[in-house]
Amino acid sequence: MSAAFHSGAGDDAGFSLIEALVALLVLAIGAAGLVRAAEAHVDSIRSLERRAAAQLVAQNRLAELALPGAPAGPATVEMLGQRWNVAVNESGTDDPDLARLSVAVSGIGDKAPLVTLDGFRDKGSTTTGGYGR
Repeated sequence: MSAAFHSGAGDDAGFSLIEALVALLVLAIGAAGLVRAAEAHVDSIRSLERRAAAQLVAQNRLAELALPGAPAGPATVEMLGQRWNVAVNESGTDDPDLARLSVAVSGIGDKAPLVTLDGFRDKGSTTTGGYGR
């Protein structure tokens, strides 16, 4: 007989069932951690998208308020398929012709605003209404 086939104590020619199960357990734990990290990333991206949309709503409202006679009260706006609560706080400044505006935008049902944007508006109290007159 040749020595090509023999069984001995030092002949480990493959993985045992226990080794395979331990390897699968390590892979499963790693995959679960990867899924949690991916979910956190998706939630972060959604939050950034909401804040970017709220920023657009605030910028639009501030531009509307720059128009003469635009009311500075609260409003509900629909933009990008979502409804937004827009609160405007108008206060005076040292200059009697300028009003300070603070526009806060939150989602419907949100308690805290996602974005607050500050700007100024000309009250027009000393403006003559014409250019060069």
